[in-house]
Amino acid sequence: MAGDPRAEPRGRGTRPVGALVVVAAGLLLAACAGPSPSAAGPVSTTPVAPSTLPPTTTLAPTTTLPPTTTTVDVGALPQTDALPSPDAPSFQAAMQALFAAVVSGTPGSAGAAFFPEAAYVQLKDIGDAAGDFTGRLEAEYDLDIMAAHDQLGPWATGATLTSVVVPMQYAHWIPPGVCDNGIGYFEVANSRLVYAEDGVTRSFGIASLISWRGEWYVVHLGAVLRPGPGGTVLDPGPGPGVSEPSTTC
Repeated sequence: MAGDPRAEPRGRGTRPVGALVVVAAGLLLAACAGPSPSAAGPVSTTPVAPSTLPPTTTLAPTTTLPPTTTTVDVGALPQTDALPSPDAPSFQAAMQALFAAVVSGTPGSAGAAFFPEAAYVQLKDIGDAAGDFTGRLEAEYDLDIMAAHDQLGPWATGATLTSVVVPMQYAHWIPPGVCDNGIGYFEVANSRLVYAEDGVTRSFGIASLISWRGEWYVVHLGAVLRPGPGGTVLDPGPGPGVSEPSTTC
C-alpha cells in the first residue's frame, strides 16, 4: 500500500519537544554569560588605587632683583653740636685711608678723611663756597698728601699707621659769624699721624680737624696759613711728636 506523502522519510525521525527546549535554554544562558575568557582576553581583577600625585602647577620664571643701596651725602644734612670722638671707628677708618693715600701717593683715595664739600657750602658765608672748596681747600689737600708721600722717602711702601693722636683738650667750639662761617662747629689743631717705617717710629701733623654732625674731618692737612706754593708737611719728625695748643678756626 502506498504511504502517505506527508509522512516523514525514514531515517530523519522527529526530535522530542523537551529536548528542543533544553537546547534553547542552554544557548540563551551562554549568550547572557558574555564571551569566554579565551575569546575576550584575560580580565584584570586588581583594583586601581586613586592617584595621589599633586596637580601640576606651572610657575613663571623668577627674576632676582639686585639689592637697592642708597648713599646719603652727610654734607647735605644739617649740622649738629655733637663733639666728635677720635675713637669712632669711622674716624679711624678715614685716617687709615688718608695714610694709605700718603703711602701710595694717590690723593684721590683719601676723600673719606676730608671735609665734605656740601657741608663746606652750608658752613661758609662767602660768595662762591663751592669754588673755594675745589680751587683752594681740595687742591691744597692733594698737594700736602704728595708732600707727605715724598717725606716718607724710599721706604714709603713699608710704612704702617700705628696711631692717631687727637689732643681733645684743645678742642673748642667755633660759633657762627667767626672766620666767614655761617654755622658753628668744633675745631682741634695739631693732631698727629704716628707711623712705623723701616723699624722706626715717626710722625707728622694734621693742621686742623673740624666737625660735622659729630665726626672729625681734615680741613687743612699741612698748614692753615700756607708758607708758599706747593705742598706742606706739618712738623715731621721721629717719635710720636707733640701737639701744640692752637686756637685756629
